[in-house]
Amino acid sequence: MSLKFKSFAALALSAAMMFSVAACGTTDSGDAKSDSKAKNTTVGYDVSTIKKDDELAKLAASAKTVKDGELSVGMELSYAPAEFYAEDGKTPVGYDVDMSKAIAQTLGLKPKIVSSMFDTIVPSIGSKYDLGITAMTITEERLQSVDFVSYYRAGSTWAVQKGNPKKLDTSDMCGVKIAVQTGTVQEDEANKIAKGCKADKKAEVMSYKRQAEAATAVATGKADVFYADSPVAGYAISQTDGQLEALGDVEGVAKQGIAIKKGDQQLDEAVQKAVQKLMDDGTYMKILKHWGVESGALDKAEINPTDLN
Repeated sequence: MSLKFKSFAALALSAAMMFSVAACGTTDSGDAKSDSKAKNTTVGYDVSTIKKDDELAKLAASAKTVKDGELSVGMELSYAPAEFYAEDGKTPVGYDVDMSKAIAQTLGLKPKIVSSMFDTIVPSIGSKYDLGITAMTITEERLQSVDFVSYYRAGSTWAVQKGNPKKLDTSDMCGVKIAVQTGTVQEDEANKIAKGCKADKKAEVMSYKRQAEAATAVATGKADVFYADSPVAGYAISQTDGQLEALGDVEGVAKQGIAIKKGDQQLDEAVQKAVQKLMDDGTYMKILKHWGVESGALDKAEINPTDLN
């Protein structure tokens, strides 16, 4: 999701404004700096020329959840530059949005983007929507509930106010107020850190429903640091006129995936083949380059990959 505020003041005023005037990319070497150079745009990549693949369209049509010629996709639309609202406050944009449209186009379906809270997406796959495409890290725990098709690779980045005024160190976050988004891998990791702290120096995990709120908490001094997917943190940093900065290196690089109803083999295969086709014909890379996040590209889409890194 891409941030579209032009000044730090806009960031601090409101989380909603931050992401409308605005769940993870990084380089394979773990360098977050390239992600902070994402393009300042709210116009998506044009996927209208993508042609329908008749064989894959038939496969998708036979899936358990797909109906009425639509491919419904659950997204948490405040996660720049993966998925967020454009300046009109109602048009979904971002590289996950473009990927969703490209997949739907390949499968001969009409994309339907459904705005959702991140922590409600996995439980709603197969009922409320067909897919979850929302910068979601593939984990063993999530694999117990849904199938995944891998399509991206990202890590986690800590971010603080410019100059790190509280002299924080990523090796010791005890006694620190950590802002995270509810239901994310970063929330889990922050809670683990907190549990390992001594009673007289506890870390406080501040969990927010939307990533924008977590970033704003740091910008306004309510929290000391936020922890997020590297493309999100990098883009937030790039849009705050030097008021925020990354702390330390990108951590925990892992694959992200498209969530699909557990056991829906037809849709698993249709989505995997559609993503692979987009990778092979260059469309996938063009979408990522459009948003400045090509450093997290994969060259192979897999169903339920065993190598999550």
